[in-house]
Amino acid sequence: MRFWKKRKEERTDQPEQGMIQTEDSLLQALFNSDGLTKQKMLEIPMVASCIQKLSGDVARLPIQLFQMNENGEIEEQRNDKRLHLLNKDTGDTLTVVEFWKNMLEDYYLGKGGFAYIKKERGAFMGLYHVQENKLSVLPTIDPIFKNYIIQVQGKTYFPFEFLKLRRMCRDGASGTPLHQEKPLLFETSYTTMNFEKKAVQKGGNKRGFIEAENRLTDKAIKSIKDAWRNLYSNDKDSVVVLNEGAKFKESSNTSVEMQLNESKQTNDFLICSLFGFSARILQGGATETDRKEYLNTLMELLNTIESALNKDLLLEKEKGSFYFAFDTRELTRGNLKERYEAYEIAVRNNFMQVDEVRKKENNPPLGFNFMRLGLNDVLLDLDTQKVYTPNMNTIVDLKNMKGGEGNEN
Repeated sequence: MRFWKKRKEERTDQPEQGMIQTEDSLLQALFNSDGLTKQKMLEIPMVASCIQKLSGDVARLPIQLFQMNENGEIEEQRNDKRLHLLNKDTGDTLTVVEFWKNMLEDYYLGKGGFAYIKKERGAFMGLYHVQENKLSVLPTIDPIFKNYIIQVQGKTYFPFEFLKLRRMCRDGASGTPLHQEKPLLFETSYTTMNFEKKAVQKGGNKRGFIEAENRLTDKAIKSIKDAWRNLYSNDKDSVVVLNEGAKFKESSNTSVEMQLNESKQTNDFLICSLFGFSARILQGGATETDRKEYLNTLMELLNTIESALNKDLLLEKEKGSFYFAFDTRELTRGNLKERYEAYEIAVRNNFMQVDEVRKKENNPPLGFNFMRLGLNDVLLDLDTQKVYTPNMNTIVDLKNMKGGEGNEN
């Protein structure tokens, strides 16, 4: 017993030559990592900015409901209660913007976005977001006929009672958080923030070690540490007195410290790339390629949401003929020239009329109910099916044509 006690005492001795190494905040932060949570992820500025950007664009796009009739014609449904819940008032205390922000936070950083669908006698009455950490998803063990139940505060619900957005769902029940897919990148970013915080709290404390000619006692070591700690506090002594024969030697910055800003910028770009677009979209200087890449990412997210809406908010008898879709025309409203050029092509090729364009631009109609047939001066009245040629002042009635000839005035 005395032998082991002696060995333990020897291991607790200070290094030879009385050298005392100061604490390295960065190393402490690295080794004290407790794993990432949703809250820690949101403390990373680039993560919060990416989710804010995507959720903001989703919230400002109107959601429409369409029905395909027996003739294959598409009819827009304008007065459905579900459109009111998705576009104007969810029925919850959350606004529509807050609703989508919370849903997408849980989609990217949790097991998925979940919203309870409130119904009364089969009628849709409200969408109530439930924080993903407040519910449990319990899947069955059958790998083929997958099923699950949802529990909230001990109460059991069925999947059809919730609107569900899940990212990289493998079991049909829960999604995969972004930080579980690429944990090292987000841990590095969060650790860097902690390192900066500790550096600020220490007020620029210099790192280094004490060189002593003789071995220092535990009491002397504690005295030096306390004095050094007080030196860099705001309301303590500003002088450190070293024992005779003891000298302070400053250590140089580590390579990690010297490359900290460069590393932060690299991590920001990598984080944005995991969301599917360039950091230049948020930081400025985005190229046309960057904008197209962001629109592709946003469209993929919109398709995911549309799929969830069609699965969870359509009645069984409606599936196959009804479908939800975002009105993505709002995405091009910021580019006036590009939008007007698209209208010009549509009108010139006769799959849009002037008044349809004016309606999309929230302008009153002109009552111009003609379609251009070519030759610049030939007009067709769609209601009467009469062709008018202004330069010849002639009208041909297509309805009453016989043998290739029509009435001409």
